[in-house]
Amino acid sequence: MNILLPVVVLGALGVTFGVWLGFMQKLFFVKKDPRIEHILSLLPGSDCGACGQAGCYGLAETLAKGELKSITCPVVHEQEREDIADALGINVAQAEKNVATLICGGGTRCKDNFQYQGIEDCNIATLIMNGPKSCTFGCIGFGSCVKVCPFNAMKMGKDGLPEIDPKKCTSCGKCINICPKGILVLAPLKKIYNVRCNSHDKGADVMKACKIGCIACSKCVKICPVNAIELKDSVAIIDYNKCTNCGQCMEVCPTKAIEKREDSTVLVRDIIK
Repeated sequence: MNILLPVVVLGALGVTFGVWLGFMQKLFFVKKDPRIEHILSLLPGSDCGACGQAGCYGLAETLAKGELKSITCPVVHEQEREDIADALGINVAQAEKNVATLICGGGTRCKDNFQYQGIEDCNIATLIMNGPKSCTFGCIGFGSCVKVCPFNAMKMGKDGLPEIDPKKCTSCGKCINICPKGILVLAPLKKIYNVRCNSHDKGADVMKACKIGCIACSKCVKICPVNAIELKDSVAIIDYNKCTNCGQCMEVCPTKAIEKREDSTVLVRDIIK
């Protein structure tokens, strides 16, 4: 009898709590859209954030809710893109692809102010006299951007500069965010000419530090047939909305600061000596 009473009490409590939990589950139950899991299975699962959402799940949820009218993932394959579009009845059009672009051509061509001995990290090196390079606007060359790229789209070249494979780049922006010099930008893939200099120094000072820097000579500005180039803070800037890829700017640039993006990671500066 002494054993039976606790068993009955515990059983009654178990039934009571079970009923209560079942009721609360129904009360607070949130129906999950099955399309989310379907979309998620079609996305790459890299969680790079290039789509502008909180990873692949965030994009899948946003698409399922109808808050996006196009599939903004730059990584997903075309077949998966079409499958997602069929499931949701939305546009399959992909935005114009941008790729990370380095606006510095210095590297080993840029002189050093001092010999740096420390942790090979661009942000840490910048804390010491703004970095070891004579050009305070240029690439330090320790490859912090390469280390954070989740798609192996970057590698350090023999010239001490990161090389970007446009076929692998997804424009996730991680390399851009980590660069302390702000010399990595997103540029349209179809625009193949870029000014590879970010120095705001005067021409004479630029040449003392780096022989292939922009000296603000204005030759590219004058020859551009569509007025797509302007000088801003002593450096040439290309307006990609106007640029027609004619290449005349590169032909007249006396320091070869304007370069052409090739299909591979081989750059024009590696050919022109």
